Amino acid sequence: MCDLKQLQKNINYSFQDEALLRHALAHSSYANEHRAEIPGSNERLEFLGDSVLSLITAEYLFEHYKHLPEGKLTKIRAQLVCEGSLFEFAQKFDLGAFLLLGHGEERSGSRNRPSIVSDAFEALLAAIYLDGGLESAKKFVLPFLIQGAVAIEENSHSYDYKTTLQEIAQQNPGELIHYELISANGPDHAKTFEVHCYLNSNLLGTGTGKSKKEAEQMAAKEALKLMGEDQY
Repeated sequence: MCDLKQLQKNINYSFQDEALLRHALAHSSYANEHRAEIPGSNERLEFLGDSVLSLITAEYLFEHYKHLPEGKLTKIRAQLVCEGSLFEFAQKFDLGAFLLLGHGEERSGSRNRPSIVSDAFEALLAAIYLDGGLESAKKFVLPFLIQGAVAIEENSHSYDYKTTLQEIAQQNPGELIHYELISANGPDHAKTFEVHCYLNSNLLGTGTGKSKKEAEQMAAKEALKLMGEDQY
């Protein structure tokens, strides 16, 4: 049996209605095998949790990142609520260990599958929201969002520009973004890399950095500026 008491200790929230918590942990495979025990899978709760998470995240970013334009806020929110981030948040309190899974999913290692665990995180958030209201939901999820937002801000150069440029290029079928290492100068412990960014055969940007990855990001940033995407 799932240890609901331990999970509540892990998340520092005590449910008034533990049935809500149990429902949030129930994967569809478990619900199908225990129809008399569970009112359904956690998918409906996941649906609600997605909206609750989006609202709390948007409100937090709006209040605490007043210097950022709408486009940048949207990018940060997308990073915070993506599957990878939610899976990382859930691992901090070992959510996967408490999931209710059917026999097949159990055997296939689904307790560590990001898609299933991240969906359960949203379902858990919805359960807390229904059990204790919006303030309880905020108290639970905001520490994760705050840490995540800080990490995104500190490392924004390490992923944002390349990802954004790729998304823009993909809007036009046949357009291909690629990067070419031009030079790597200096001693091994302090090299400087230069990278060119191309759209098909057209040079869009040049970047330098202390690593090839950083140089690619700077090249992508210059390319975005050339394309008129100055908010990045």
